[in-house]
Amino acid sequence: MARQSPQRPDADEPELDDTDAAAAADEVEEDRPPADRALWDEVRIDPVEIALPAGTGFTLRAYRQARELTPTDVTERDQDDPFLARRQVVETEEDEEVVILDEEFAALSAEDDDEDGEKDAKARRKGKADASDDDKAEAGDDAEDDEDEDESGDEEVPVFLTHKGRLLLFKTPESLVTFIRSGAPNDLSQLDSWNELSERLEPADIAPLDEDTYELDLVVENLRGGHDAWDHELLIEAGEVARDLAYALRLPAVLDMLSAGSSLDDLDEALRASVNGGVGGFLGRRRLKKIGAQTASLGWRTIVGKISAVVDWRD
Repeated sequence: MARQSPQRPDADEPELDDTDAAAAADEVEEDRPPADRALWDEVRIDPVEIALPAGTGFTLRAYRQARELTPTDVTERDQDDPFLARRQVVETEEDEEVVILDEEFAALSAEDDDEDGEKDAKARRKGKADASDDDKAEAGDDAEDDEDEDESGDEEVPVFLTHKGRLLLFKTPESLVTFIRSGAPNDLSQLDSWNELSERLEPADIAPLDEDTYELDLVVENLRGGHDAWDHELLIEAGEVARDLAYALRLPAVLDMLSAGSSLDDLDEALRASVNGGVGGFLGRRRLKKIGAQTASLGWRTIVGKISAVVDWRD
């Protein structure tokens, strides 16, 4: 069959070139009123859009001082976790060797071992000192601990629209607003501005800014494409939201994978350096070439999988 030729515009209608079409599109954008940010600025909460392999959804995020927040309760989530069945501790009678078959639990155990080692070392040091030195050291430790607690309490940390250790993601702005107005329990309801948001929020307000839109579904594929294909902005933003989610959802394994000194943290630092000009950007690009694409993609596949596993999708 012969291909049909495209329809020509009527003689009475002026034909627009590409420049005119672009100008017309810009006019439409300018005529469209920007989303009103006044409400979000007042309540200090932001709408967020997150794309995961299972789909794209809307949620909310805020930052508050740690001492103002009660962390999400993960007890029920962990009871339903199928991986818990694989967390086994095997002790042999001969040497009491412990085998742990879950990386999350292993990470926590390693932290506990480090803390126990520090306590033992302090105890040995105290045993070598006299009683008066012990009292002074203990007083100094208490003061230092109090100072650390104050500093951690003053730290600003992320909190999302979560409940019982799960991230609530809504497929439409309308469903998100309906949930918020319903008064259903969630971890953001502890904020002093929550009631005001519940009373004033409309679906049109659910318009996340570009910096609050994350495409975690594209990260693994992008990393697999090799160094030349890496989207620096995509990967940097993915690291930011993954850290926030890991903290708010209490995912120690993800926090550990993105912690300072890890291979994925090295990737993040090199990406940030490479987007800058000058010598720093040049050195950052050199560092990126030394990072294995396969290792990075496998690490991020694990992170996206762990986050996806604790999402509660809502229509």
